[in-house]
Amino acid sequence: MTTPFIHDDFLLESEVARDLYHRFVEELPIIDYHCHLPVKQIADDHRFRSLTEIWLDGDHYKWRAMRANGVNERLITGDASDREKFEAWARTVPATIRNPLYHWTHMELKRPFGITELLTPATAQPTFDRCNEYLQTPEFSTQGLLRQFKVAVVCTTDDPTDSLEHHQKLAQRKNPETRVVPTWRPDAAIAIDNIETFNAWLARLEAASNTSIIKLADLLDALAKRFRDFHALGCRASDHGLESIPSGDFTIAAANNAFDKLRGGNHADADEARQYKLMMLHGDALMAHRAGWVQQYHLGALRNTNTRMRRALGADSGLDSVGDFEMARPLARFLDRLDESNQLAKTILYNLNPRDNELFATMIGNFQDGSVAGKMQYGAAWWFLDQKDGMEAQLRALSNMGLFSRFVGMVTDSRSFLSYSRHEYFRRLVCNLLGDDVKRGFLPDDRELLGNVARDVAFFNARKYFGFDV
Repeated sequence: MTTPFIHDDFLLESEVARDLYHRFVEELPIIDYHCHLPVKQIADDHRFRSLTEIWLDGDHYKWRAMRANGVNERLITGDASDREKFEAWARTVPATIRNPLYHWTHMELKRPFGITELLTPATAQPTFDRCNEYLQTPEFSTQGLLRQFKVAVVCTTDDPTDSLEHHQKLAQRKNPETRVVPTWRPDAAIAIDNIETFNAWLARLEAASNTSIIKLADLLDALAKRFRDFHALGCRASDHGLESIPSGDFTIAAANNAFDKLRGGNHADADEARQYKLMMLHGDALMAHRAGWVQQYHLGALRNTNTRMRRALGADSGLDSVGDFEMARPLARFLDRLDESNQLAKTILYNLNPRDNELFATMIGNFQDGSVAGKMQYGAAWWFLDQKDGMEAQLRALSNMGLFSRFVGMVTDSRSFLSYSRHEYFRRLVCNLLGDDVKRGFLPDDRELLGNVARDVAFFNARKYFGFDV
């Protein structure tokens, strides 16, 4: 009998790796401390109309691959039927050989659907129909899938203007198997290039916080109110998606001037705008420190590069790439400013450009202070890097420059409820790397020692770091 492509020992290339994975980490729960799952779908226990909705809608990884394979946009984001879109994806999958999508596609078909056949045009129709049957059952609702994947905690990504009504609904459940909490993502507060969009966001913040925002001080009061609302619902982390940290220093006067101009419908000059952004980031970091939160910084994406496609499809449509921004000096100054007053919160730094791996891995070491094991974290391989080569490179950089054993592990960073295969993928790679080191004589064959490290990286470090009671 032919062994399926995705089998029990997939990616586990040694006896040690197989033992570590199956004995120590395979059955551990998941803490997904950064994702973009739609909280409304979780609160409503949404059932998906088809495999296309859960698998292709909103997945810009797949969209990019389909465009590269010559698929017409109608079959990607257009008005084609769910079956037509799925068939277009099935035609694309064989062309993704050596792309991580080939692995993820077949891992997600095996778990949770139990399908081990390769997805091809020939298998598209029975695969689509079989998965759609499963999706109509309670086990494949949003909450059912989270239970199947043993997800203990989901941290969604939420704007300060979000109502949090769905989080409130979820918080009222008794003894939920999956705890769902918001993450504070105030990027819109510094997205000031489009004045009309910025002022429209301020209007929504006024409504959400019941605060009139005329001056910068009013904005800070409104954000502080919403920050407390997030905290009350279990939020314990902030997140920022930036090209890079603004450089230099700031003054309150310059930030006030910038805000007054923006509120009046005028652009601030470049230096005042820089100082405003830096002051806002600094103030947010101070709130995170006071509340005992973890702050996260996702740095290095060059977004919305294709004007024509952006106009047609909007943001988050697969039009982004790795950027090449200056990182070291601005980031060091930003962290040092907080550390000087002993107000630097637990921090996770994520880079998108692989050239910055060692830069970020060494940067965290500058601000470890002995107060918390692994206080400063070099974050999991992110976006274009969350594939085998990228994950292994991140793990090597962290191992060489810091303490791999204190790493808080993987995140999905996804909008798909099927993306928890990425945690499995990561855990398999961790065990395989440890097993390979044993095979090459670089580590002792001490299964308890290595197994406990693998367990910590897979689950227990994150639980302790974020303080989740799970």
